[in-house]
Amino acid sequence: MMQQFLALKAEHPEELLFYRMGDFYELFYDDAKTVAKLLDITLTTRGQSAGQPIPMAGVPHHAYEQYLARLLRLGQSVAIAEQFGDPSAKGPMQRKVVRVVTPGTVTDEALLDARRESALGAIASVGNTYGIARLDLASGRFVIAEFDSAHALHQDLATAPPAELLISDASEAPPLTRLPPVRSRPHWHFELSSARKLVLDQFRVRDLKGFGCDRCSAAIAAAGALLQYLRDTQKQELPHITGLRLEQTGTLLRIDPNSRRNLELEVNASGERDNSLLDLLDVCASGMGSRLMQRWLRAPTRDTTVLRARYQAVEALQLNRSFESLHDQLRGLCDIERVSTRVALRSARPRDLSGLARTLAALPSIAASLPASPRLDELGSAIGAYPELCDYLSAAIEAEPPVLLRDGGVIRSGFDSELDELRELAHNSADFLRKLEESERQRTGIDSLKVGYNRVHGFYIELPRSRSADAPPEYTRRQTLKNAERYITEELKSYEDKILSARERALSREKHLYEQILDTLQPELPKLQATAAAVAESDVLGAFARQAERYHWVTPQLVDGPQIRIRAGRHPVVEALNPTSFVPNDLALDQDRRMLVITGPNMGGKSTYMRQCALIVLLAHIGCHVPADEALIGAVDRIFTRIGAGDDLTTGRSTFMVEMQETAEILHNATAQSLVLMDEIGRGTGTYDGLSLAQSAAEELAATVGSFTLFATHYFELTALADAQQGVHNVHLDATEHGDELIFLHRVKDGPASRSYGLQVARLAGVPAPVLKRARKHLQALEAGAQHTLGPVPQMSLFNDSAAPAETSAVEETLAAIDPDNLTPRQALEQLYALKRLLDEEG
Repeated sequence: MMQQFLALKAEHPEELLFYRMGDFYELFYDDAKTVAKLLDITLTTRGQSAGQPIPMAGVPHHAYEQYLARLLRLGQSVAIAEQFGDPSAKGPMQRKVVRVVTPGTVTDEALLDARRESALGAIASVGNTYGIARLDLASGRFVIAEFDSAHALHQDLATAPPAELLISDASEAPPLTRLPPVRSRPHWHFELSSARKLVLDQFRVRDLKGFGCDRCSAAIAAAGALLQYLRDTQKQELPHITGLRLEQTGTLLRIDPNSRRNLELEVNASGERDNSLLDLLDVCASGMGSRLMQRWLRAPTRDTTVLRARYQAVEALQLNRSFESLHDQLRGLCDIERVSTRVALRSARPRDLSGLARTLAALPSIAASLPASPRLDELGSAIGAYPELCDYLSAAIEAEPPVLLRDGGVIRSGFDSELDELRELAHNSADFLRKLEESERQRTGIDSLKVGYNRVHGFYIELPRSRSADAPPEYTRRQTLKNAERYITEELKSYEDKILSARERALSREKHLYEQILDTLQPELPKLQATAAAVAESDVLGAFARQAERYHWVTPQLVDGPQIRIRAGRHPVVEALNPTSFVPNDLALDQDRRMLVITGPNMGGKSTYMRQCALIVLLAHIGCHVPADEALIGAVDRIFTRIGAGDDLTTGRSTFMVEMQETAEILHNATAQSLVLMDEIGRGTGTYDGLSLAQSAAEELAATVGSFTLFATHYFELTALADAQQGVHNVHLDATEHGDELIFLHRVKDGPASRSYGLQVARLAGVPAPVLKRARKHLQALEAGAQHTLGPVPQMSLFNDSAAPAETSAVEETLAAIDPDNLTPRQALEQLYALKRLLDEEG
């Protein structure tokens, strides 16, 4: 037995080996130690090897999925070895690995998050071109893309990180902050010729021109390596992978990973989903819809034809609140996309098929209920109808079948006459046992005699221990209990063999029929996948309509020419959290107004204002209505944000280094069609270093790049840019003082702010009063000597500003007059008291 284990382990050295032994999957040696530590289960021993006990740990086979899910989340891969053959045969049972489960190849419902994709990725390079392939095995969605730089590839990986990433063993892992589990594969798996052959074989085509990627060598190399990995792990054909889509990155509104984090698109600042944009938008009824919505957020499109069709669909769904009935109908559907995959892989469970039957029955009414719009009409046709398949599944599968096929009772009565006969024979056992019990009681005169059955010992006649001496001679003892004896007779043994044989044959017949049902479903898979895609898109558009109605969002207008004009715009998430107190604001950017220098107090709303502008542009590019009274959106190719302060200690980058690297990214890649959000550039270094950098960055964006830019700053010197540079305008977030209270108005007004209110904000934050008092004196001294120019200025000292010396204080005059060498201890103490009085008097 251990020889079998070691042989299988040698074939799968990188995976944990789940080795089936009866009712458990056992692990041995280092695998056992690893699993015991990761899952906090008991580590035991079995036998010896080289004089040492063999470490062993195990999990119950009927509950292994919960353990497997935890291991996958920890980045582990598992090879599952099942046992084959007759348990009663002599010698050890044969075992073989039937499947390898890795973080990127999960298809089981219990191991997947219904609302998130779990993609397998592979990357390759050919010359100076970099390719990536992504496959969601649970849905069959296969996408490739190419990039002209490693930097662009790494940004794409960071934007949509796969659950598992394949690289050549001749390559290095990409420098990503949050790297998924990486698998090194033999470099020849990435060779173009062999990879292309695998891709052609998978789709049964002579070339890839029909997929638009015949010349995408790097992406094809990655796709072929990915398919080879799936062949090695799944150990079967993959009939549900029927197509390949080349992602045209030039047609997307691109948002780099830093900007996505700053805008909190999928997760909030703490890394959680709560209060992110996705969390607000995702009121989808199905997991299929949620996954599609996430894909749209990761890849906003610039195709105006597609976007306008989505706007029209959302408007149609808002009419008469059609989205409500659509949501109710979609909520009861099974996950057609993932069920189809499990059918293709022949791992579909009985409840997958019963759910599919119910779903197929509901599809015609869903398609008919979609209101009229060009896109919804197309989706209704794609949803389709399956009357024959629906009738077939409904006749074949019980409405509420057991979880597992091995439990029997999956195939509906009346579907197969042979199965019905076997079941009838097995079910008649209850009548037989009742009649046998009555006759034996009469024959033996023992009223306490019982006839029963259990799975371990089969049929039996049970007598109390006190009456065991009265057992007839033809009773053969089968089992001794504490207070009873159990017997078997030739008649009962003969009947037992007949009944058990019928049950075994009935279960075998059910398994055979179930495989036939899966065979029948195979030709329907492409159509089912198209139906799943149409249902998912209908679900997303319904969610857009629901939120647009709830929060009073409007249809954006896509216009030609460079402009972004928003009237009464709002931040969708902040408004949802504070619906009564949110203050909307306008934004106007066009050819002659390309940069807004935004000033105002901390907590005044500058960051919210900037973010809401970016989110409105983004929502318009996924086909969603936007939180505003009106929105005109011109051509935008990218959104960049440099917001917030944070270090990256794991890579040794200070806060200021992170700030400068993000600034460099923007200055190198922004174009005249980009929307750029810059917040507090230069605050992480010396005053004039930071001011100089902020001024230069603003000048570069305004004069050279020409992008639409929102530039928030506390450097009031930068407000002079509006006079020096064409296209630059000043706006500010207003605030006012009412007695000792500072009131933030959150209203954007033209012109620069009059003051920063930094000390007032510090007071609100609880800074001690003596500290604020001294800060006010320092501020007065600094303002008295400040030079409000955009030209070169000397570096200022907080304690001695030679450019504008402050008036000498009484304390300083007294100190200057003291000669410490000529003071007695008593005089020194008196002088100290005198200085203290002067300080108190000056406040």
